[in-house]
Amino acid sequence: MELKIQKEIFETFPDFIAGVVMVKGVDNVGNNLEIIELLRNAEKNQREKFAGLESFSQHPQILAWRSCYRKFGSDPHQYRCSAEAIIRRILKGDQLPNINKLVDLYNYISLKYVLPVGGEDMDKIAGDLFLGFANGDEQFIRLGGVENEPPQKGEVVYKDDEGVACRRWNWREADRTKLIEQTKNAIIVVEALSPASKNEVEGATQELADLIKQYCGGEVSFSMLER
Repeated sequence: MELKIQKEIFETFPDFIAGVVMVKGVDNVGNNLEIIELLRNAEKNQREKFAGLESFSQHPQILAWRSCYRKFGSDPHQYRCSAEAIIRRILKGDQLPNINKLVDLYNYISLKYVLPVGGEDMDKIAGDLFLGFANGDEQFIRLGGVENEPPQKGEVVYKDDEGVACRRWNWREADRTKLIEQTKNAIIVVEALSPASKNEVEGATQELADLIKQYCGGEVSFSMLER
């Protein structure tokens, strides 16, 4: 399986950077108290940092993704990138739920760096994973859902030969390709737009890869994709 990015994505969003972590043969079963502690500390730190901002939307990465969503026709007040969604959640006083080790670790990285991060089970991907503009007729059943909710034409999506794996770039995951405790092979993508630098994204991706290796074992590698 390969991750392929449509050239028009880089033409429309030339500053887009992706850190891609590939993991094989991991142990994703059970919760880990050290990972949970990482999440709780990140929640505490971000509550303190955002308390100093006059407006939640002042954060540069939140501003960047809101602008990006508008550019492909999605209202950022109605549909929020995954990083904004989890920041909003913890600022309300909620804790992020423990899903499984891989998801908990990528949520930690997303929270710490305020970058969207998402993952798919490679064994459930049909063909290659493709980031591009939707035709509008692809199948999509959201996480925990049962009904088909196809994307709008021109919406940015991750998709494979069977349908959409994530709608509105990083807004909502599909149930079909989600990471579960039985997942052995996965692809996880750390995403960023300017003003985030390549060094920042690479640091976040390296940290995620190291944490997965530490807590889940297996073979872990990462690479950087940009225009």
